[in-house]
Amino acid sequence: MKVTYTYSYLPLRNEEFNKERRQRYLRRRYGLKRRNIRSLFTFVFTFLGLLFIFGDKLKEKFNFRKPKNIIFMVSDGFGPTSETFGRTYYQYVNNYTYDQITPLDKILVGQSRTRSYDSLITDSAAGATAFSCGLKTFNYGIAVDPNSRPCATLLEGAHDKGMLTGIVVTSRITHATPGAFLGHAVNRNEEDFIATWLAPNITSNPNYDRQVDLLFGGGLCHFIPSTEKDSCRKDNLNLLEKTEYTFIDNRFLFDNLNETDVLPVMGLFTPDHMSFEIDRDPEKEPALWEMADKALKILSKSDKKKKGFFLLIEGSRIDMAAHGNDPAAHANDILAYYKTIEVVKKFVDENPNTLVVSVSDHETGGLALGYQPNKVYPKYIWYPEVVAKVKKSTNKIAQDIENLINSNKNNRNNGEDDDGGNNELYDQTVNMISKIMGINDVTEDELKYILEPKEERKTQDLANYLAKMVSHRAKIAWTTHGHSGADVNLYAYGKNAKLFRGSKENEDIGRILEKLLETDLKELTERHFSNYEFPKKENNTIMFMSKPKFEEIHYHQNL
Repeated sequence: MKVTYTYSYLPLRNEEFNKERRQRYLRRRYGLKRRNIRSLFTFVFTFLGLLFIFGDKLKEKFNFRKPKNIIFMVSDGFGPTSETFGRTYYQYVNNYTYDQITPLDKILVGQSRTRSYDSLITDSAAGATAFSCGLKTFNYGIAVDPNSRPCATLLEGAHDKGMLTGIVVTSRITHATPGAFLGHAVNRNEEDFIATWLAPNITSNPNYDRQVDLLFGGGLCHFIPSTEKDSCRKDNLNLLEKTEYTFIDNRFLFDNLNETDVLPVMGLFTPDHMSFEIDRDPEKEPALWEMADKALKILSKSDKKKKGFFLLIEGSRIDMAAHGNDPAAHANDILAYYKTIEVVKKFVDENPNTLVVSVSDHETGGLALGYQPNKVYPKYIWYPEVVAKVKKSTNKIAQDIENLINSNKNNRNNGEDDDGGNNELYDQTVNMISKIMGINDVTEDELKYILEPKEERKTQDLANYLAKMVSHRAKIAWTTHGHSGADVNLYAYGKNAKLFRGSKENEDIGRILEKLLETDLKELTERHFSNYEFPKKENNTIMFMSKPKFEEIHYHQNL
């Protein structure tokens, strides 16, 4: 029997050999290719991961996205509870659903820690200085360091780089926040002196030229001599006599202001602070959002050097309403700030090389949504509809009531019937409280306090009492007529907005803006102020502090 053996080592036929060799070659080739592809994907995903983690730092380091324009907004005294309060009121008056958020909600990025150099609770001057100079200082200090030496500000740094600069506020433009960007003083109440920083050509301030190109706000009284009716200066200096500014002081001139070739321009529309939004006469005073819109148009159209602009916008009266614990005035100035945010966001969308940052310097009033000091278990509620019924600030209502009381007193002094006059005063007051405040259940105890004032009662005391009447009916409360130490919300939109994410010290916000402006405030401080001395004061008194003489109720006065 023949046995056939098959040997595996026998050579293959040529065609089989070539096929096998080709397959081995292809396996090696595609195996290598797959390994290369895997390596490439690993590299790409690693790079993208590192870029995601460190992208913002790389962009900051290499300046990939430096903004051309910076808009810095301050909602003075606007704490986190004020945002909740404002949102709910915004929804109520506009008939929005509960999930409708505010223009500010849409750009929330973090929070700011607010303490000053010498206190756990800051005032507006120290709070503004933390932003403007990038350092903490003592309460009442205006753009000075803890040693009372001037520190260069972001606005001065922007001007030094050739950028246009502007300030839009609803306070006096010499008040704490604007003052800490445009000038320097050891005490915020030295507003006569703060005003002189806007007139270096008049006051002969050495090595210092005009820093601000555009100003809109109130506070004419600090620029005109004491001999004039609306002045609150202590001297006869007229800072507008030889001013470099195109000066306007009324609504008509504002509306007709040319948007090109107008700089420098200064608009001071009231002798004192501008009105609360709830009291504002639109035929006399422009709104905050209107001034902001006009400022943006003027600055952007006047930027012939193409170096951009720095603009400060402050909702100043949010704070003052909270000082008075006045919920209606507070709510309406918050709504005005929302409108201003919308105007600014629209500008950023149309000019994507712009950054806007919005923050508060501190919280004011210690606002609480929920006031029910009952022995029984409380209901979880507060009533925005109560606030919405109020038609004037309690400051104005208090003045109106005191005018009624004084008129009635004068009539009685002239021999008119006492009982008839008192009855008329009673009816007029009840009618005013119902019509203007929306309160139809005023108590006898409340009327007694209102209509039978003790000699020591001030208009501010009456305004505070009226505010409490509204607050208690709305089931909201306040812990103070001053500031609190709460952290405040931080908002940003546009170029480099991500740099403001997280919890920041207030001074860090100023330092980030300093980097984005590519300015060195320490070097600028040395250049401007190394040999500067504040004017001498006699017997440690404040020489430049003047006391407002208007009907407006004032806070922050330390006279």
